[in-house]
Amino acid sequence: MQTPMQTVDDLRSVCDELPHSLETFPFDDETLVFKVGYLSKSRMYALTDITQDPLRLSLKVDPERGEELRQAHPQSIAPGYHLNKKHWVTVTLDGTVPAELLGELLRGSYLLVTKKGFTKAERKELGLPDSL
Repeated sequence: MQTPMQTVDDLRSVCDELPHSLETFPFDDETLVFKVGYLSKSRMYALTDITQDPLRLSLKVDPERGEELRQAHPQSIAPGYHLNKKHWVTVTLDGTVPAELLGELLRGSYLLVTKKGFTKAERKELGLPDSL
């Protein structure tokens, strides 16, 4: 059985593997935002308040996938907190959502943002992948 993903370091271990992933605190000293891109143009794909216990991680998802996730994990996955509830979910990292699924969701959020947030030319310039 895989160890649950519950800490900031666990999140970093997945995000650090993604090309051009940036770790930022654009809002305050507590809200860690993972972005893809470069400093002059970047798009967020995951965010969490690092002071919360357990952590709550917000991720971008396809609307249909978000609904499926909320139904499958009603205690741990909710509509995006302070985000577009149709396109974002917030996952409570309390160990109930498998680490494999969380990794899949992080990578999926990253891909959604790279495909919709950058032009084809920008993706090529940055060497952003079409799939992982």
